[in-house]
Amino acid sequence: MTKEVKEYLERYEDSAFVPFDKLERFMKEALMGAGVPKADAEIIAAVLIESDKRGIDSHGIGRLKPIYIDRIDQGILNPVTEIEIIREDKATAVLDGHNGMGHVVAHKAMAMAIDKAKKNGIAMTAVRNSTHYGIAGYYATMATSEDLIGITGTNARPSIAPTFGVENMLGTNPLTIGLPTDDPFPFVLDCATSVSQRGKIEVYGRAGKDVPPGWVIDESGNTRVDTAGILKDLTLGKAALTPLGGLGEETAGYKGYGYATVVEILSAALQDGAFLKALNGKDESGKPIPYPLGHFFIAIDPEFFMGRKTFKRIASAILKDLRESRKAPGHERIYTAGEKEYEAYKIRKEYGCPVPPSLQSVIKELSARYGLSDSWPF
Repeated sequence: MTKEVKEYLERYEDSAFVPFDKLERFMKEALMGAGVPKADAEIIAAVLIESDKRGIDSHGIGRLKPIYIDRIDQGILNPVTEIEIIREDKATAVLDGHNGMGHVVAHKAMAMAIDKAKKNGIAMTAVRNSTHYGIAGYYATMATSEDLIGITGTNARPSIAPTFGVENMLGTNPLTIGLPTDDPFPFVLDCATSVSQRGKIEVYGRAGKDVPPGWVIDESGNTRVDTAGILKDLTLGKAALTPLGGLGEETAGYKGYGYATVVEILSAALQDGAFLKALNGKDESGKPIPYPLGHFFIAIDPEFFMGRKTFKRIASAILKDLRESRKAPGHERIYTAGEKEYEAYKIRKEYGCPVPPSLQSVIKELSARYGLSDSWPF
């Protein structure tokens, strides 16, 4: 066992490690128990396990119950997804997800963009009335796995305050880009346009830890670190995430604010969808209602430019030069986007996905509820 692997496993010393296939099968069967059709449950479970495979614990099995099954129980998320194609042309399409499972709608929308890009060089699809679609990088890598460039973005329930503001107006709105390379893994930049995102704060909450200063502000603009209170007040509008770059202009918080706004507009204006406060999941009386999110998907085929092989060769050369450039004192490696996730995948493929005690109890609860008979190492 290498030093890196040992240190990685020590980070999850309170967790049980579960193989990918076992965890994916459990999620699929739990979703089916909640009323999701088998084919759709397979897509959703594949998206969720991909997050756990990459070490992105904020968007994997940790989201199964609170984001998906609980919302199905509340009647604000349709387990049976009905997709309607509103408009379609050679290189474009607009889809309506009718508040069904976001992963299913997104999978179809990106598949359409990929198919159209192979015929036309570039294509874009847009979705309205969808729901949380999981890890954005999954859809970008649908394109890179076929040697295409993949881009996606989505709006979300209000969380980010605009620069010089304290009210949560924008979602965490990721702008995600995947580029095919000759490396064993693609370049995938998948991150929120806030300093951090709600899912990562939830990870801190499950670990019983305070969040770092500067991630969240209160209504007076003061930073907060109390994780449990933050998660409650983000929903109530009494706390807000800071945009990428942080507070004010000194550390360029306006850049994150600007990018979040770009994603908000592209996620709503192209498909005549909902935006900003219309995505807060509450009606005027405070009753839970669906989150009618919008997404967009872009696929670009390098073959229509100077060819896929040329693109991948040059992309890899650029990334190699970056990784081999001079290191700062005390640092042994420079990473490029997607590399740490690939390293996590190699470890987790051998040892399994870490499941902390808080999620172990959820797995037991859902197993009992749906009569699932899998045995677990906890």
